[in-house]
Amino acid sequence: MAVHDEDTMSSTSVGMSDLSDEILLCILRHVPVCDLVLNVANVCHKLHTLCHDKTLLSTVSLSEEYLADDLLVRHALRQLAPHVQSLSLNGCYWLAGSTMELLSRCRGVTHLDVTGCRLTTPRLSRLLSSLPLLTSLAFDVTAGFTLARLSSEAVDSLNRLSELRQTLLTPSYGVVPCCAQLRKLMLQFDIPDVTKEGVGVCCQLMVGQSSVPHYQQLEEFTARLAPGEVNQTLLLLYLAVFSVHVPKRLRVFLVSIPGPNPAHWPAAPSLAQSLNRRGDLVALQLPRSWLDASSLKAALEGNSPKHLSFSRCSALRPQVFQSLLEGGVEDAAQLLSLNLSGINQVVYSECRSADDHLVPWTMSRLAVGCFNIKHLNLMHTHYHHETPNQGGEAHLCASLAKFRHLCSLTLPACALSDGLISQQVSKNNSPSSALFLGFKKSPRVGFQNYRPGSGPSPSGDSAAALKQLLTGFPLLETLELIGPGFVSALPRLEPCGRAHVEPRGMCAWAQGVGDAHVAALEALPRLHRLTLAGLPGVLKGTGLVQLAGQCRDLKVLSLANLGSLKIMNYTPALLDTLKQCTQLQELRLEQPYLNADASFFNALSCCSRLRRLCLISRRGTFDPSATETFMERCCHVVMCHMFMGGTLVACRTLQKVLQDRFSVDRPALSVVVYPLQHEDLPSVIRDIPLTLLDRITLFQSHVAQPPHLSPL
Repeated sequence: MAVHDEDTMSSTSVGMSDLSDEILLCILRHVPVCDLVLNVANVCHKLHTLCHDKTLLSTVSLSEEYLADDLLVRHALRQLAPHVQSLSLNGCYWLAGSTMELLSRCRGVTHLDVTGCRLTTPRLSRLLSSLPLLTSLAFDVTAGFTLARLSSEAVDSLNRLSELRQTLLTPSYGVVPCCAQLRKLMLQFDIPDVTKEGVGVCCQLMVGQSSVPHYQQLEEFTARLAPGEVNQTLLLLYLAVFSVHVPKRLRVFLVSIPGPNPAHWPAAPSLAQSLNRRGDLVALQLPRSWLDASSLKAALEGNSPKHLSFSRCSALRPQVFQSLLEGGVEDAAQLLSLNLSGINQVVYSECRSADDHLVPWTMSRLAVGCFNIKHLNLMHTHYHHETPNQGGEAHLCASLAKFRHLCSLTLPACALSDGLISQQVSKNNSPSSALFLGFKKSPRVGFQNYRPGSGPSPSGDSAAALKQLLTGFPLLETLELIGPGFVSALPRLEPCGRAHVEPRGMCAWAQGVGDAHVAALEALPRLHRLTLAGLPGVLKGTGLVQLAGQCRDLKVLSLANLGSLKIMNYTPALLDTLKQCTQLQELRLEQPYLNADASFFNALSCCSRLRRLCLISRRGTFDPSATETFMERCCHVVMCHMFMGGTLVACRTLQKVLQDRFSVDRPALSVVVYPLQHEDLPSVIRDIPLTLLDRITLFQSHVAQPPHLSPL
């Protein structure tokens, strides 16, 4: 770097070694840890010293080191062993079990995350025995796990744990009965109801005084469930002790159960009463059938929670707003994340009343009282704005714009409509002659189907309300716009989704949200994650091109069921959009008729930083040669999942070609190519590592969930 001084006409050459240690440390924090200790540290003596600074090596994560094979990780672990205190290998599914053995050298580790790694019970036992300072552990409980195979030293190590996260892949208590000092327990239940062989999974556990969890010191409890009766039954076994004794220090209780009918838990009211005693509640989420209004009031009264979730708790709607707006909580300004997904009194009906909609005035009051909210989820709600001259009511977008600190937001599509669509629908539905009046079927309120000619008038600004909304969000990084009736075609969550999602096309207001609204999103320069799903009004996709031109830091893009489901009209605009997304790292694209041909993959090749790709299309086609060329050009892609049309032979052939050709240079490569309508698809999806499965499954309610507490 040359620095020119115009006064003295002298120049000085400044190199890396001339920078201060503080600046160099800031730079080195962005270097992958394997490169840091194995390459950069060998450049010179100064960099060697800085690369081993405790600020760089005390907390280490290898979760994103997708190009690091077993040999590289082993070398890195030998260098890290004397320094590391917090080590995460979360999602390192590609590493061999023998590599896990080297973790025992990191004797100073206090926090260890090996979720998704190949770790047998004997290896876990040896690992725990060699880590005397361990206080936090995260791992998977797989088939064959048993406490009896843990050594006495391992049990002693578990007894010192204060934090535990278990991913349960088989019915088990895991190591919980050995952890008498637990303060934080995080559980993920992902057990299928039937095995691959079609045999039902038994959830009967050995119950005895030594095997039942007691949670004497517990402060935080979180549980996330995949669909299935076994998962719900196992959760109730974990919660059985709560019926007898609720931990006195409990301040976080988050339980997420998918589906419309969560298992009943009789101890929920007593839990609510217990949460009210200390006045230090931090986070609360319960299935809708577990609490009534009086119990919720008791749980919130006198507390100042930071995270609240009332997803699909329509019966609690009056009490929720009363507690938040009328002094039911001690300090509403402490609230950081709020999930009101499905808080409407009814999910859908042909004739909705005003009581079933979000009220702008109420949301304005909420924005004033809870002014520090950073994460807000309003999915599965409705707002139908009438034309300005019919009521003069301020638009919901104007109320939401008052949440000035929002970082993530999920909205129903109809919340963006400014009412112009209703005028146009009425105009198009009126007969041209009285002669045909008796032959024309009367439109059903709220059930009009979209027609190309029914869009808003060109003379009006159909995205005016959205533009007003976006001006209030200078910090927004994550945005989800979900249309009513959208359900992903992936079978993992599809049954649960269909159980509580209204039919597509039910909401006429949502059908007017289209290209102009997508284009208006260009006003969010800090946007990193964008989800657009179930928007039939997106016809040509021109808004996507305009958005990509301004949101240059977009890293995650998910598009699903835009426009017509019978033909993909926005393909040209999509290709132009992909060519501009140079920073994109993850793309999820779902459309019934997707043609993944050479032009598609050529455009996608412009996303040089792409790491994960998921294509979902029931009747879609793909070009094997173009797919292979794309994988060659985009060398960072480690996940290529394509659930398309075509024959099983064609899919398996492409999968084998990609895996054989690129897995040597990409140790973490995961390739799945399979017909979407094949009967064996659920078994195929079950074999995908959970760390990848959570990315390709569109968790529509993940916004407004505190990630440091639980990824619900």
